[in-house]
Amino acid sequence: MNILDTIVAQKRIEVAQLPERRIAAGDLRDAMLERGEPRDFFAALRNPRVGTVALIAEVKKASPSQGVICQNFDAVRIAKEYEAAGASCLSVLTDEKFFQGSLDYLREIRAAVKLPLLRKDFIIDERQILEAIEWGADAILLIAAILTDAELQHLHDLARAAGLAVLVEVHDEAELQRAMACGAILIGVNNRDLRTFKVDLATTELLATKLFASPAVGRSALLVAESGIQTRADVARLARCGAKAILVGENLVRANNIGQQTRALLGV
Repeated sequence: MNILDTIVAQKRIEVAQLPERRIAAGDLRDAMLERGEPRDFFAALRNPRVGTVALIAEVKKASPSQGVICQNFDAVRIAKEYEAAGASCLSVLTDEKFFQGSLDYLREIRAAVKLPLLRKDFIIDERQILEAIEWGADAILLIAAILTDAELQHLHDLARAAGLAVLVEVHDEAELQRAMACGAILIGVNNRDLRTFKVDLATTELLATKLFASPAVGRSALLVAESGIQTRADVARLARCGAKAILVGENLVRANNIGQQTRALLGV
């Protein structure tokens, strides 16, 4: 069993412990209205605060492959530094067992900054979408590799109907085709193979050609490059192939000066 399978198996155990209920789009819309203060994640990526490539800066303490990557971790402090440095959106890890994340971070960060927030987790159940809303997310991540076609379609449509943005993450052409088939307009290409943790920026370049070769989807889609982004040159390389946004975590939280490293990636 690879690490992705291990994570998903654990996530199924966690989801099974949630209160039993069927979630309808109306329930999610009501939760959104009750929370108030809508923040448009997609629009924030379309219109970067700094430069021409939007940054989704990730609040990340640890990973399964690296262990703890930010020793002096303070989720709110990091989020504020990202906002001050020009990030357009934030990604907040909420998986506890493998990434040492927490739903509490979502709520605390939402109270401290004005940027739209993505719940970064392994979402396999509609109840996790309700959680995302209740704890402060404006967008969720759906990983194509861990969902069937029917699950991907259902969770995507449910979240979109509620008013959430949905970042559908893919790693190969087959997953890209599935994302396009479900109607995704926010597509993230993970340069890291979640099964082996090998990283290659050429993954985004390859899938970008496939995405933009489809006129119906390519014109409306926004491409997000994820993982392995270390330098301003990497950002420029990904922008050339059509990425309008990047998602970066480890490179930033490892830095001695998070704000300075963020600005360096953004070229300011």
